[in-house]
Amino acid sequence: MSRAGETTRVAAIDCGTNSVRLLIADVAADESGGGTLTDVERRMEIVRLGQGVDQTGRLAPEALERTFTAMRGYAALIEGHGAEKVRVVATSATRDAENRADFVSGVVDIFGVVPEVITGDEEAGLSFAGATRGELAALRPARPYLVVDIGGGSTEFVLGSSSVMASISVDIGCVRMTERHLKDGDPPSPDEITAAAADIDAALAEVRRAVPVDEARTLVGLAGSVTTVSGIAQDLPEYDPEQIHLSRITASQVHEVTRNLLHASRAERSQIGVMHPGRVDVIGAGALILDRIMREYGFGAVVVSEHDILDGIAWSLV
Repeated sequence: MSRAGETTRVAAIDCGTNSVRLLIADVAADESGGGTLTDVERRMEIVRLGQGVDQTGRLAPEALERTFTAMRGYAALIEGHGAEKVRVVATSATRDAENRADFVSGVVDIFGVVPEVITGDEEAGLSFAGATRGELAALRPARPYLVVDIGGGSTEFVLGSSSVMASISVDIGCVRMTERHLKDGDPPSPDEITAAAADIDAALAEVRRAVPVDEARTLVGLAGSVTTVSGIAQDLPEYDPEQIHLSRITASQVHEVTRNLLHASRAERSQIGVMHPGRVDVIGAGALILDRIMREYGFGAVVVSEHDILDGIAWSLV
């Protein structure tokens, strides 16, 4: 562990269902649990590691190769920037896969460290730390927070103020919901959308049984689906993390963006300025998850954070 006030250069890799991301940062922790995290490099590649996992229970060979290709580029950056500590975390798709040993061995070959296939609870805790430590805390929004991390395969719900009070991970994510319900129509049919919403609502009922969501005073939304919805709601001509980070988007804006995305064709979605090409086919499901959360739990707005599990991994290294 680093001593308080010391700066350590770290590398955090988050391998999710849809993307693999890298953060190289200089981190200085203090004795109060605060500190600073300064980006050196922040990268994201859409690799769709979870391609077909919901149906087959296995990581596809082509998905593994896409992921390893991105990771090899990250390894070169880590070496070039002289990171002292490296942590690789894998989440939903890898948890679910029968052949996750193939993933583990590939990561060891590339980074020289064993990836941690973390539980949903561990994922929730890292997401909460990444979202709430630093800039969000400085804004002093009403607590407790409900931090919602909408991933490709799962969504994490974490209630807390300065620390986690309750959490749960449920198997609703933008890739999983697209593959289950929204993969045929272009745009999806009303019946497909209804089926997806029912699946999401069943998971939200499970969340309510595990987490006292009604105690939350501020909804904090993380990950690519949420940040993309924010960019669209703000009518940004291109993706701008500075405009998106800590933006406040109302429920009516989320409802409108979700409706428009679900009624747009793939070609129409691809023309949206803030849209990453790798999100075009799954953004409708991701927006729908956020929309249902806000409807079911009665939130009038969501605070959008660019800081998430990746930042939590970086903080954990010091």
